[in-house]
Formats: sequence, structure tokens, C-alpha cells
Amino acid sequence: MNVKNLMTEDLLKKNNMVIDLKNLTIKKAHDSLVTGEYTSVELATAYLEQIKKSDKDIHAYLSVFNDVIPQAKKADEIIKSGKAGMLTGIPIAVKDNILIKDKIATSASKILENYVATYDATVIEKLKKEGVVFLGKTNMDEFAMGGSTENSAYGPTKNPHDLERVPGGSSGGSAASVAGNMALVALGSDTGGSIRQPASFCGIVGLKPTYGAVSRYGVMAMGSSLDQIGPFGKTVEDAEILFNVIKGQDRMDSTTIPDKKDEKLSINKLKIGVPRDFLKIGGIDKDIIQNFEDSLSKLKKLGHEIVDIELPNLKYSLAVYYVIVPAEVSSNMARYDGMRYGKRVSGATGIEDYFLSRQAGLGREVKRRIILGTYVLSSGYYDAYYNKANIVREIIKEDYKKAFKKVDIIATPTTPGIAFKIGEKIDDPLQMYLEDIFTVPINLAGVPAISIPSGTKKIDGKDLPIGIQFIADYSREDKLFFVGKNFLGEL
Repeated sequence: MNVKNLMTEDLLKKNNMVIDLKNLTIKKAHDSLVTGEYTSVELATAYLEQIKKSDKDIHAYLSVFNDVIPQAKKADEIIKSGKAGMLTGIPIAVKDNILIKDKIATSASKILENYVATYDATVIEKLKKEGVVFLGKTNMDEFAMGGSTENSAYGPTKNPHDLERVPGGSSGGSAASVAGNMALVALGSDTGGSIRQPASFCGIVGLKPTYGAVSRYGVMAMGSSLDQIGPFGKTVEDAEILFNVIKGQDRMDSTTIPDKKDEKLSINKLKIGVPRDFLKIGGIDKDIIQNFEDSLSKLKKLGHEIVDIELPNLKYSLAVYYVIVPAEVSSNMARYDGMRYGKRVSGATGIEDYFLSRQAGLGREVKRRIILGTYVLSSGYYDAYYNKANIVREIIKEDYKKAFKKVDIIATPTTPGIAFKIGEKIDDPLQMYLEDIFTVPINLAGVPAISIPSGTKKIDGKDLPIGIQFIADYSREDKLFFVGKNFLGEL
């Protein structure tokens, strides 16, 4: 990544102000911008300097925009006019599968290395109206297929807490940009945990909204019935502010649902369900379990009621997920053929053109899922695999519906382990898929969930983050924000 010429030397010399990026929140930045403590240009410059300093090691960004300062100048004009919203002038990073007009959008794939978006995704359109400052596009697993950001065609992103470890995936670049103080907040996408898992590994907050709460228009589809766009932030409040701007029904996305107006919680003590049987499946780090139990004790001291619940069919979630997702992948990836979209291999003709373009342009994990998805959708196997998976998916949804008649929130660990080392699991797809054990059921059910930092584990002298996951019923993100703020002491 080259960030040269993004700022003039004069601007750098004039900007002697030190802004505490590590502890900055949206509200703190907004107040400082409105009172004139510093300008949007100075704030954007501080982030660009941090990117220049840190991203050569972390590689959170695939591209840093050359119009960051002009964007910030426009934001300053809005602020001076007295029309600034909470997000005006706020620097944000965007996952590279979300389209921003006139910007390259690769989805971390070689097949799209020169693709320039011709329109804005709905979430980008909404943020532009708020006057945010887009810093750049973040690294990810190619076409969002992976859980470590090692599957990027442009090299892996590293965890800011330990450069030898992964930041999680597929939205690892977005998570690392926030954790590494290279963006105030960021957007990611979550199909089976791709916001929550990297949030946990990087020690920040990540929200997977209710399916349909946020428009997917202008987002490169992976698993259309599971994909959802959501925010990263260092605080629950930051994630909430960003979510409240990007949510809402969209005529360009027929799967979106009407915006649910915020309801004030009638109670401030929640009943939190714990699926104990699911926690006994094995393969979970003992320190993760201990941290989870400590977190439950903390919630109990805060006045919440902890009860055991049953989600008997969650054990089938991974099997269901890895039938449905590859099936949808095989369909969604058909457009990247070197003719409609994507880089075309020169000299090839006819069907050879199609095969060679995809062979050269797509990575190993993408090919693996296309092949698997084509198989489960093929004649003779469709009913045995795909249809059966969808039937079990409905049963899993029913488990959640029954549970939410008894409890307000369901709690689990976010991940079964700590951030693993780069290269440790990349050649073992099964081990990589098992990383999603606590997150994929939520996408199958379509309910919202949030990962909150809950502690650390010291390994090799470094404090590696751990996260706790809170799950709520459809359109009850308000409960997630409440329990998250309560847990982190933000109330």
C-alpha cells in the first residue's frame, strides 16, 4: 500500500496538534469538531499519519483514498454552517466488498483488481449524506470467504495486538483498522461471524444486525440469505451511532425490513439465557470458558438474571451453514467470468476464456466453495443436501424463537479460541470452519448479535483479547446495546 502524496508537506507541518486516537469516540470527536478544538482536516490528517506509521506492518488497508483531505474540508464547511450531524467529519474505513462510486472495489480478489465501482452502496449513500470522511478500503478474505483474512489475494492482515497472529475474518482489515487506531469506526459484512469474530480477536465491538435491518444494495454478495452489513467501534455507543445511520428499509433491496423505532426498555435488568449443553461440545479453549463464566458472574452482579436454556439443534449449525453458503456462493460467483465482471485472460476464446479467467483470477478457498456449492445443487444431490439443510435451518430458527419467549438475551463466547497464528490453520479448512461454531447459528436464524470485549489472555507476554457474544430476538438491537453498555460500564 502506498500512502504517499495523500497529504501535502505544508499541511503536515502545520498540524502540530496531538489527538488521542486511542481513546477517541464519535461523541468526543464530534464535540471537539463543533467547538473548534480541532478541524476535520486535522482529525483526518492524524489518522492518515497513523496509517502511514502503522499499516506497513498491519496491512489493514488495501487502498487509502487520495481525496481524504478534500472530503474533510467539505465536512469542515458543514460544521461551520451549523448543520453538522453526529458523523460529520468522522473518519471511517470500509470493507472492500462495499461499493463507493469511482473507487476501486476488489473484494480482495485478483479477478477484480481494476474494477471501479459505478455507484454507491446504500450504506455509503447514507453516510455521505452525514458528511463522513472515507479513509479507504480495508483488506478481507477474498469475496468474504474465510475467517482469518489470510485468503486475501493481496496478503494477510495482522492483528494489532500481536503481528504474528490473525485479526480474524473475513472483515479482518476493518477490525484491525479500528483496533490499530487507523480509523475511528469501520464497516464490515457478516455472513457467519465475519464481524463478530474479528471484533473478538481485535478487542473491539462488532455488531451483526438483524437480517434485513441494513440494505445490502451495492455489496458484493457471498451468501445472499445470510449476508448483513454492520459496524465496528471501540465502544458500544459508537457501534450504535453508526448502525442507526445505516439501518432502514431500502427499495433497492427487497429483503430489507421496516425500520423499528427505538423503544425505551421498560426494564433495566434482563434475563440472560446460557445454552450450557452447547458449551460442552468440546474444542473450546479452557481460558475462553473461564472468561465466559467470569463474564456471567459480572452480569449477575450487575443485577441480570442468568438462566440455563436449551437450543437442542444448534449442534447441526455448522453442517447446515457449509451446505447453504457454498450453494449460494456458486450462484453468486457465476458473474465473475472475465466477460461480465472480472479480469479476462487474453488470447483465450470460447469456453476456454471462462475457465482460464476464473482459474487465474480466483483463490483457493473461493474455488473450494464454488465446487462444493455446485455439487450440493446438482441433480441427484439437491434434495439430499440443499433442501435438507434448509429444513434444518428452519428448525434452528424455531429453537431461537422458543428461547426468546423465556429470555431477553442469549450469551455465548464469541469464538472457541484466541486469535491464532498466521499460517496455523490456513491449510486445514475444517479447523478454520470450526472457528465459526458460536457465530454461524445467528446468521442462519437471522437474529442480531454483538461481540463485546470481555477480557484478555496473556500469551508470550502479549495480552490477546477475548469477546463475549450477546444475541437478541429479531429487531431488538436495543437490548444488545443496553446489555453491552452495561457490561462495559458505558451507561
